[in-house]
Amino acid sequence: MIKLIQPYIEYEEVEADLRRIFETKQFTKGPYVQTFIEALSDYTKARYVHLTSSATTALSTCLTLLNIQKGDEVIVSDFSFPASANVIENLGAIPIFVDVDLDTFNMNPKLLVSQITPRTKAVIFVDALGNPSNLLEIKNICANKGIPLIEDGACSIGSSIQNEKIGNIADLTCFSFHPRKLLTTGEGGAILTNNETWNHQLNILLNHGATIRDTGFDFIYSGFNYRLSDISCLLGIHQLNKLDDIIQRRQSLHDLYEANLTPLGFQAQKVNKDTTHNKQSVVFKTPPSIDRDKLINYLFVNHIEATMGTYSLSNTSFYTKKYQQQQINSAYLQKHTITLPCHDDVPAEKVIEKIVSFHKKTSTDLK
Repeated sequence: MIKLIQPYIEYEEVEADLRRIFETKQFTKGPYVQTFIEALSDYTKARYVHLTSSATTALSTCLTLLNIQKGDEVIVSDFSFPASANVIENLGAIPIFVDVDLDTFNMNPKLLVSQITPRTKAVIFVDALGNPSNLLEIKNICANKGIPLIEDGACSIGSSIQNEKIGNIADLTCFSFHPRKLLTTGEGGAILTNNETWNHQLNILLNHGATIRDTGFDFIYSGFNYRLSDISCLLGIHQLNKLDDIIQRRQSLHDLYEANLTPLGFQAQKVNKDTTHNKQSVVFKTPPSIDRDKLINYLFVNHIEATMGTYSLSNTSFYTKKYQQQQINSAYLQKHTITLPCHDDVPAEKVIEKIVSFHKKTSTDLK
């Protein structure tokens, strides 16, 4: 099976450092944790980095940091993995779904403006599939309205706008280090910010709500333990060192796909001017003549893993039933996008050959 993605790390790369961890017996709060934090800060230019157990816990922590309460409204991009909305729902707040642009797959700035109310306490902008296009427009709207902007950058480490890395643009940015991501720590995530006050509060929140008094620890919040281990951080350090090279190779593979599939009617995800997309996922809109699900099944039979782009949150059963805010564009993209394998071991010519074969078969059947 040709997999969608494979982690960019081998055992030999980390063997020596792994041995040191076992020799010192320091599996948490050790030197590799601090090195990874500093490396992420240096790479993104964000002043403060806080590691978490996942992007989901990172997003949830950000909402807690902003004191989001029951009944508050939090606006969220509608084309994303359900975690982007679940963190709002699980706090008792109300997710307000904003539809996306059919080309970039990201939140439509004009639609955002129409959804802001006095109860809006935050906006979660999702870099769909690693693409941060429209982020600056959203940032300006939030700044003018005095609304904090959380960037769900789960997929977008290494992406940039005007040569500014993701992690140093929004008020708060959350990364994911899941195995399906370009950089993995097994499971893991991070919160990045330039806000000194929030940095101080995050230090407390992510340490069980503890602060140091003259007499010892005092617990001033109901906090969390979302730590990453030194072993996890060791994995991240080695991949971060080669991340830009990985992104360049994935761009070349994407370009090969695009050159061969565009003539068939497939449309690549649009990336705005001065924006760099890390190609976390290589996603195309399928031609109207093609049944996307049948194409995915056809590729699977031919030992090629493919899947949908991602989800229309407002059209999932839970959120449809509770809020009835169904969005049109995200629903279309959920039905008409396909994610193709993209990593160093992908025989792209074979994947393209099978897609061309399916396209010809479909065209013949229509006749």
